Amino acid sequence: MKNSASKIVLASLILAAIFSCNKNETSGGYAAESAVPLAKDYAEAVSDSVSSVATLQVKDKQFVKSAEVNMEVKDVYEATISIEKSLEDLGGFVTSSNLNSRILSEETFNTSDENATLVRKFQTENSMQVRVPTEKLGVFLTFINDKKVFLNSRVILAEDVTSNIKLAELEAKRISKTGENIEKLKTDKDKVKLSDENMGEGNQQKVASFEMTDQLKYSTVDIYIKEPKISIAAIPVTNSKNMDNKYKFNFFYDLKNAFVEGFYLIQKLTVGLVSIWPLILIGGVVFWIFRKRKSLVKLAK
Repeated sequence: MKNSASKIVLASLILAAIFSCNKNETSGGYAAESAVPLAKDYAEAVSDSVSSVATLQVKDKQFVKSAEVNMEVKDVYEATISIEKSLEDLGGFVTSSNLNSRILSEETFNTSDENATLVRKFQTENSMQVRVPTEKLGVFLTFINDKKVFLNSRVILAEDVTSNIKLAELEAKRISKTGENIEKLKTDKDKVKLSDENMGEGNQQKVASFEMTDQLKYSTVDIYIKEPKISIAAIPVTNSKNMDNKYKFNFFYDLKNAFVEGFYLIQKLTVGLVSIWPLILIGGVVFWIFRKRKSLVKLAK
C-alpha cells in the first residue's frame, strides 16, 4: 500500500513537471511575439502614473517633496520655453536657468578670396531649478515627461517632516514660556541679556517655521535637459587668411615709411651727438694733448 502511494505521488510530480515545461514554452513564445506591446504598455503605465511619490498623501503626515529629472529633448530652447510657460500656468516659478551651447569643434572653410564659412558643431543643454506647488507636482512631472525623447534618470523624494513640525511647535511653546518666566524676574543686566537671547532664539524659530512652510507649499525640481544629436551651424565669415596676405606687405608704402624713419634716425643721431658735446670736447682735448706729447717725444729722440 505504501509503495502504491509512493508511485502515485511520483507520477503526479512527473506530470506536474511536464505540464510546467509546456506552460513555460508557451508563455516564452507569447513573450517573444508580444515583446513590443508589453514594453509599450509599461511605458504608458509609467507615463500615466509618473510616480506615486509625487502625489503621496498620508493622513496626519507632512512631506517635503523634491525631484530631479535628467532627460533628452528634441529642442532644448523650445522645451525650456514650454516648461517656463507651464510653470506660470501652474503657479510655479523658475529660480535658475542656465542654457548654453557646448562647442564640440569648429573649422573654417574658404569659399572665395573674400568669403569663408565657419562650420561649428555644438550641443545645447540647460540646467534649471524650478519651484512648483506641491499639490501640482505630479501634473508638472507628467507635462515634462511628454517633452522627452529619452529619459536618463528621474528621482522623486518625499521626506517625512511631521516630527520636525511637531518639534518646532514644542520649541515655540518653550520659547514663549521662557519669555514669560524672564518677565517675572527682577529687572537687571542679566534679565536684559536673557530676554535678548530668548528673543533671538524666537526669531530663528520663526524663520525656520517660515522656511518649512515654504518647502511644504512648493516642491523643488532640478531639471537637466539636452539634445541627443549634435547640431551644426554654418556661419558666413570673412576669408581672414586671404585678407592677411593682401595687406601683409605694401612695397611703396613701406619704402616711403623706411625713408621717413631713416631721416628721423639721422635727426635723432644729430641731436644725440649735440647733447654729449662736453664729452666730445674733453675727448678732443685729450687727443690733442696725447698727439702733442707724442710729437715732443719724437723730437727729443
